[in-house]
Amino acid sequence: MDLQSIAALHPTFDPARGLLLLELDHGKANEVGGPQLDAFAALCDLLEADDAVRCLCTTSRRVSARGTPIFIAGANVTERVGWSDDRVKEHVIRQRGVMHRLRHLPLFTTVLSHGVTLGWGAEFMLTADFCLATPTARFGLPETGLGILPGARGTAELALQVGPAQALRLGCTGEEIDATEARAIGLVHELVADLDAGLARVRSLASRLATRSPTAVAAYKRGLLAALGRPAEERLALERAAYEHCVDTGEAAIGRAAFSAKRAVNAEDAAAEPTPWGPRRL
Repeated sequence: MDLQSIAALHPTFDPARGLLLLELDHGKANEVGGPQLDAFAALCDLLEADDAVRCLCTTSRRVSARGTPIFIAGANVTERVGWSDDRVKEHVIRQRGVMHRLRHLPLFTTVLSHGVTLGWGAEFMLTADFCLATPTARFGLPETGLGILPGARGTAELALQVGPAQALRLGCTGEEIDATEARAIGLVHELVADLDAGLARVRSLASRLATRSPTAVAAYKRGLLAALGRPAEERLALERAAYEHCVDTGEAAIGRAAFSAKRAVNAEDAAAEPTPWGPRRL
C-alpha cells in the first residue's frame, strides 16, 4: 500500500490486522488547515479504492509544552487571516465534504482521543464508527465565541449523536466536558485507561474485522447510515438491497461454504483457518 500521499498524517499499516493507524503530529496543536484537509482527502481516495485496510484508527501522542495531551485543538483559523469571506465559505464547504467522505468510508473507523479535542476535533469524532477516549481527553465547541458556529457538520450532525439539548449546551455555551461526561452523553462510546490500552482495544477490534467479509462490512455500514432517520418502509428496503448485494457478489456463498468446512473439523483448527473472502465489492 502506497501511503506517501498521506504521509502528513503519520500512517502506520499493520497488514496482518488490516489496521491503518494515523498518529497526528503537526502544527502547534494538531490544528487542521488546508494541508491536513489535502491529506485527509487523499486518505479517502486511498481507502475508497483499496480494500487492504479493514480498520482505521486516528489518534495522537502529542503533548503541549506544558504537558497537556492534545488530540485536535481545532481548525487552523490563523491561516485564514486576509482571506475574503467567499474564500472562507469555500474552505468550510470543503471541510464538510471531506468530513462526509470520512464518515462514509467503506470500512470500520475509530478515533482514540487522549487529550484536547476542540472545535474541528470534536466534529471529527462524529466521522468515526466507534470513539474511544482516555481520562485526559476533553471536548468542546468554542466556535460561537469566535463569531462562527461548528461548520464542519457539527451543527448538522451533533444532535443526532448526543441529542438536541446536549448539542445546544455545547455549541451555544462553549462549555468543555471531560471524557466521562462525553461517554455519558454519547459523544464517546468507550473509555480506556490510557493510550496504550486504547490502542490494544483497537487492535482487538481490527483482528475481528480481519475475519469478516469486507463486502458485507461495507454493505452493512452503507445500509445502516443510509437508513438513519428514514421511515420503516425505506429502512427495510435499504436492508434488503444491502443483503442482496452480499448474495449477488458471492460473499454469502463463500460464508456458507466456510461455515460448513469449519463444522467438519475441530474448533481449534477452524479458528486458525481464515475465510477466503473476495475483494471488497461496493
